[in-house]
Amino acid sequence: MLPTGFAGRRVVIVDDEPYIVKILSFKLRLSGLIPFEASSGEEALRLVREEQPDLLLLDINLTPGLSGFDICRIIKENPATSHLPVVMLTARILPSEREQGLALGATSYVTKPFSTKALLLEIEKALARSS
Repeated sequence: MLPTGFAGRRVVIVDDEPYIVKILSFKLRLSGLIPFEASSGEEALRLVREEQPDLLLLDINLTPGLSGFDICRIIKENPATSHLPVVMLTARILPSEREQGLALGATSYVTKPFSTKALLLEIEKALARSS
């Protein structure tokens, strides 16, 4: 559970694996957050524009179309969304991929498999830094 001050914060979840999106959405809802679900990069960008979330939880491997790296770059280059914290949640474990994600502006980089508790801690830290 996240601290009370984070209740009601809006999070866009982007992953091309539907079961991961559903699990994350359920866990975030239990923690008091309001999740929005996207299965593609294009859908994620639309939700970011329309819902103006407080955080983006972003997988790197999104097929077809834009990758998570592409989405992060687009968001960070746009003055209207550059403030948005991005937590990358990915199966990509190479140090060079982690460095690339952080260099593109991701707030943190969490690898799969992940513990829900550790992920919620990263989300809490990212939201606290952006407040």
